[in-house]
Amino acid sequence: MSHFSESTLEQSIIELFQAQEYTYITGETIERSTREVLLKDDLREYLYSRYASDEITNLEVEMVVHLLENVQGSVYTTNREVMNMVMNGFSIRREDKSKPNLYIYLLNYDDPTKNNFKIVNQLEIVGEEKRIPDGIVYINGIPLVVLE
Repeated sequence: MSHFSESTLEQSIIELFQAQEYTYITGETIERSTREVLLKDDLREYLYSRYASDEITNLEVEMVVHLLENVQGSVYTTNREVMNMVMNGFSIRREDKSKPNLYIYLLNYDDPTKNNFKIVNQLEIVGEEKRIPDGIVYINGIPLVVLE
């Protein structure tokens, strides 16, 4: 039986994601507060691109970011709520009240190539305690899988 060091196994997992065309980035290169888990620039970029034909506004994009950042409750409750938003989408009111509400899908299921896939390792996150997971899988700036 072979023995892999933690860094060798971590590197192998990262290489598997890279083979699937995920962008690899190290956590220490990401500019953000350690309390933030979203990659907001990636989320904003996705929303502007996906909803360009709907003429999504800066305020509407920030409303989506704010919604995701401010889900309240226990870890279980917040994870369930965010996953519901990811799987089913949700509606936001338009800045221009004469326009109908805009239904937001956080993932592009119709054309997966339009999503932004990233694997991030060693991203420091401070909540109730400090954690530095071996890897986090992000799609469109939303953390969906934590690898330990």
